[in-house]
Amino acid sequence: MSTDTGRSHWLLAPASAGDASLPVPLGDVTALLEQVGRSSASSDEVAGQLLHLLGRHVPLAQCTIFSFQGRSRPRIVGFGDRARTGALPMISQDYSERFYPLDGAQRVMQAELARQQRDPQAPARVWLHRQRPCDVSHPEYRHVCYGLPRLVERLSLLTLQPGARWLAVNLYRGEEHGCLDAQSIARIEAFAPLVMQAMRLHYAGQALQDDLAGLVLARLAGRFAHLTQRDLDVVRCVIEGLDAERLAQRLGITVSSARTYLKRVCAKLGVQGQRELFALLMAPEALS
Repeated sequence: MSTDTGRSHWLLAPASAGDASLPVPLGDVTALLEQVGRSSASSDEVAGQLLHLLGRHVPLAQCTIFSFQGRSRPRIVGFGDRARTGALPMISQDYSERFYPLDGAQRVMQAELARQQRDPQAPARVWLHRQRPCDVSHPEYRHVCYGLPRLVERLSLLTLQPGARWLAVNLYRGEEHGCLDAQSIARIEAFAPLVMQAMRLHYAGQALQDDLAGLVLARLAGRFAHLTQRDLDVVRCVIEGLDAERLAQRLGITVSSARTYLKRVCAKLGVQGQRELFALLMAPEALS
């Protein structure tokens, strides 16, 4: 357990899982596991269940889950928001498109990746990284990700996956909560093994679905060369079963814009509406 609340990052000690004896309702764990590995459409439920599970012991405002590979743009795996601003989807999109290179956790991830490259047989480890608004020198990053949602701190759980891909589970404290104290950090550390194992399984399930979606998208792009990357992003959302509201959240746009994008994609592909689009995607002969 880390008792030095001034440190910015540290390794999760193997003994941390047994350091704290916390009552955990079996129903909360079951509710979390029911969402693990399901389609991307349920990823917000995964983050929401994490907030519910941890929130019984540590008050939290938000939870975001990202996957990173190298220095490329991270993928939004899921997010949960306890009714703060409703802007978390767009904030997450801004982070994944513009701000992630400025994140202090990047230094931790790059150092651990270098370690694994030196020793490929090294066991996976979990890092914890703390970041407060005062740690962010970039004014817009600080304003968008901390100021607007009224957050005072983020604690990230970081673990390296096969294929040099990182998973990051970010837990946020609001102004009403104040910064994390040693006891709160100890409780999060006690849950960390469960949380990260559940997220490993969840990401593995999503990765398999992504492989299938990627195959469909590649064939679609080969036949319809005029499709833009944004068009393909919309199609991916359709494959994942997202409705217009969830599509808007995923892409960080308004619901009306999401409907407009969907209509344009359908027009480019010569289909009438989302049902015909889905039928086209599920018909292999149509994309051959």
